[in-house]
Amino acid sequence: MCRKAIHIFCGVLSIFFLLSCAEKPLNYYTIKGQVHGTYYTITYGATSECLNQNSLDSVFHAFDASLSTFVPTSIISRVNENDPTVVLDSLFITVFEKGQYVSKETNGAFDMTVASLVNVWGFGFKKSDSVTPAIIDSLKQYTGYQKVKLVDGKVVKEHPNIMLDGSAIAKGYSCDVVARYLKSIGLSNYMVEIGGEVVTSGLNSKGKDWHIGITRPDEENSFDHPDIQMVVSLSNCGLATSGNYRQFYYKDGKRYSHTVNPATGYPVEHNLLSASVVAPDCMTADAFATAFMVMGLDRAYAYASSHPEMAALFIYSDEEGQMQVKYTDSFAKYVQ
Repeated sequence: MCRKAIHIFCGVLSIFFLLSCAEKPLNYYTIKGQVHGTYYTITYGATSECLNQNSLDSVFHAFDASLSTFVPTSIISRVNENDPTVVLDSLFITVFEKGQYVSKETNGAFDMTVASLVNVWGFGFKKSDSVTPAIIDSLKQYTGYQKVKLVDGKVVKEHPNIMLDGSAIAKGYSCDVVARYLKSIGLSNYMVEIGGEVVTSGLNSKGKDWHIGITRPDEENSFDHPDIQMVVSLSNCGLATSGNYRQFYYKDGKRYSHTVNPATGYPVEHNLLSASVVAPDCMTADAFATAFMVMGLDRAYAYASSHPEMAALFIYSDEEGQMQVKYTDSFAKYVQ
């Protein structure tokens, strides 16, 4: 073969190679199911369908085996039962350390040791039929993030009656764990939503940032057809919302919300209806959203405004009982 013919052949071969290596157009797939007592939706872009229920179930099972207080044999349940043989895994340690960090940052507004108080009010993994000031005072001695720590891979408590509840942070971390799994199998465009907490990466099927609706905090709002207060545009970050409009009950004409103030031992009573937080990861967003619901509008807004690495949206009731919206300067770029 002459040199000219060889050059032509090599050129054609190079063009063919480049075309074959060009990124194929993505199709977008959605998978839904139930987990952690709620629902999840995962949407992802890929050249072919590559997620299945079995692979996701294995991820969820490992998570529940570590952090679900509703699983008696989980690591957190065994820690609560003071099992001396329990071995902590990376999932538990990650959540515990993040929880301690947010507790210190918020002066205890977020506190995983609130489990006993949450339980006695009927919102946890154990229930009580009656609540009295004496009971609350007795349980407060077992509450306080300063009363637990990690020492040589073990949880050390000041009192064996101290119990941990990861529900206000674990769901956000579950989103992060699933997102990490998606990344490990080569996906870079996806949205993971578990019970309203969200992680986004890359772009949606229209080649744009992911559009996420923030639910209007109304007691009449349903999971199936929620009223949307606002739509935000997100990519490569986490979003979590905490509110008192879904989990509550009335007793003797008084409304009790599921957000318990660790300092007082009682459910919060203020005009903040929901707090939504955007952060680099969903675990952080989840924990701070809970803390903000404890702190109330003014303190939460002041904290979020002084920490531009996060963005926060607050929906509250004004003096006339009308729903109002307030968000930090850093949140404005996400608003559609």
